[in-house]
Amino acid sequence: MWRNTRSGWGIVSIVLHWLSALTIVGLFALGWWMTGLGYFDPWYNLGPWWHRSIGILLLFATLLRLAWRFLNPTPASQGSRLERLAAHLGHVLLYGLLLVVLVSGYLISTARGRGISVFDWFEVPALISGLPNQESIAGEVHWYAALALMVLAGGHLLAALKHHFLDRHDTLTRMIHPARSRRP
Repeated sequence: MWRNTRSGWGIVSIVLHWLSALTIVGLFALGWWMTGLGYFDPWYNLGPWWHRSIGILLLFATLLRLAWRFLNPTPASQGSRLERLAAHLGHVLLYGLLLVVLVSGYLISTARGRGISVFDWFEVPALISGLPNQESIAGEVHWYAALALMVLAGGHLLAALKHHFLDRHDTLTRMIHPARSRRP
């Protein structure tokens, strides 16, 4: 039940999927809300601290998730050939955009040569800093990639609901409950 099979997702993949999904939506909402904070707002410094800390943890979880995905079989996709191709391309884009958002966020935060404190537990060093307009360019990339990620994630959700309610596939069920994903 921990590992994926050709017929379903294991617990590790399911937990990483849903934790990532909730975290991504939460970070997007927090990031959007932070853009309207005034200098004297108590969350002016605290919001970005939470955003950066959770973002770094999500980066680590995403790298773990990708490694886990490469080390485990992927359950067979359902639907027509075109739907399976769209699902594959959609997943590649989701992972790609997520990595762009996370790396650009890192580049924003480290542009001035300071590392990122993750909840005061540890610090991620600034490996790349001081590039011309690094903070501004990475900020633009971060914002537009995050918007694109939200749109694509919305499409991902709609596709899952379509498969579940209209096509009566067990695609969504397999991503919720590992025992149900083992049915022949």
